[in-house]
Amino acid sequence: MKIHSARFVMSNSSVEHCPNQPLPEYAFIGRSNVGKSSLINALTRHHSLAKTSSRPGKTQLINHFIINENWFLVDLPGYGYARVSKSTKKEFQSYIRAYFTKREQLFCAFVLIDSRHEPQPIDLEFMAWLASKEIAFYMVFTKADKLKKGAVQKKIDAYCKAMTDGAWEEHPPYFITSSSSGLGCEEILEEIDRLNEIYRAAH
Repeated sequence: MKIHSARFVMSNSSVEHCPNQPLPEYAFIGRSNVGKSSLINALTRHHSLAKTSSRPGKTQLINHFIINENWFLVDLPGYGYARVSKSTKKEFQSYIRAYFTKREQLFCAFVLIDSRHEPQPIDLEFMAWLASKEIAFYMVFTKADKLKKGAVQKKIDAYCKAMTDGAWEEHPPYFITSSSSGLGCEEILEEIDRLNEIYRAAH
């Protein structure tokens, strides 16, 4: 897929106020400091489309970006650590849940996972929650350039094993990415292109 245009549309904290166009949406979410904004910028080839910050937890709203004028990339607040008050964190986590359970245009999610770490309970719990709500998702392992190739695969294998040792019959599909090198970006865009065709055929 070629990215011809990518622009910010709106930020809000209410699923009821999200754009009402009948276009497919792909939600990007992960733990704070997973490199989400950098990956979004790499995917769209816009260096400053999503705001990056050295301070984890900066994204605190539902952010809609329209891509090629025919699908939405949705940047959601990170779950887990963020330098915000407990009340603020509880508030934006509530509208994350509302987005996933109420948003009809959501076609699937991309759950970003830092490839440098062993399986994190918070990642596994969030993915289990998505599965319990029957929300389709992909795993996206970020920052793969920070480790040797073999080490990255060992971390991924550990996540997949943790999932299949639990309640999962099989692990979801995954991508290996690096925002600095562009690794995996074309593969994600190709998959979104394929999913767009499925969405349009069904609507």
